[in-house]
Amino acid sequence: MDKIAVLIPCYNEAQTVAKVVKDYKKALPEATIYVYDNNSTDGTDKIAKKAGAVVRYEYRQGKGNVIRTMFREIDAEVYLMIDGDDTYPSENAREMCNLILEGKADMVIGDRLSSTYFLENKRPFHNFGNVMVRFFINKLFKNKVKDIMTGYRAFNKEFVKGFPVISKGFEIETEMTIHAVDKNYHIVEVPVNYQDRPEGSESKLNTYKDGFKVLRTIGVLFKEYKPATFFNIVSFLILLISLFFGIPVVIEFYETGLVPRFPTLIVACILLIISIQLWIAGIILEVIAKKNKQQYEILMNIMK
Repeated sequence: MDKIAVLIPCYNEAQTVAKVVKDYKKALPEATIYVYDNNSTDGTDKIAKKAGAVVRYEYRQGKGNVIRTMFREIDAEVYLMIDGDDTYPSENAREMCNLILEGKADMVIGDRLSSTYFLENKRPFHNFGNVMVRFFINKLFKNKVKDIMTGYRAFNKEFVKGFPVISKGFEIETEMTIHAVDKNYHIVEVPVNYQDRPEGSESKLNTYKDGFKVLRTIGVLFKEYKPATFFNIVSFLILLISLFFGIPVVIEFYETGLVPRFPTLIVACILLIISIQLWIAGIILEVIAKKNKQQYEILMNIMK
């Protein structure tokens, strides 16, 4: 088992991967550097191997698929995850790993947004997306994580082996954060100086397509982790619609003794029934979610 495993998922990072490998070998000489090549066509794997990395392959496209394989295959006391695009500084690596080794954190987040991210990043919609995702997750899950989507993180073995990877793509960081918050893992954030990709290196993140996937992931995980709140919100909205259609019919009945708009009344009653069913579903699913948390804690205790 490695003491420190540096995990670098890569897709066409030939321009920067050698520098990243060398920088982290220098910062963490005792660490094993793993580069997982995700169907690169520019020789990323050969360059990484020449720079001194252990190169492995994941043929299912997508960062989430790569992380799933990394977490399953590698055993270490500390896992440091970075990107292969040379945007994260190696000088923070030792501090982040020590926080895990000393038991002061279960997951350490390299916080870009509190330092140079908004100055370095030249993609305004990326900036807006990071702020929006941070707002939604902190509000929905009642937390204060500063950087939700950073790819610079350190984990202990308990987190890695107990993290059920569902996402296939760039939604993985959002999923990690929500899982850590929900399971009450100790999160520590370390401000890091972000530097934008060098000229000629292109981001694999599609602002709109991947942004939509991230928002969809937040909605799905909110439903799964906070079912009572999710279904209560939906139930309340449908109840309002039901009342909007139904109250005028009821008023007319009291005033005239007649119900001239039966179709409207029927629709209002159906919506009311749906609202009640959703509310009941939220209660049932909340009990199941709490039971799953209990089983997760028992499983973690068995694994120790």
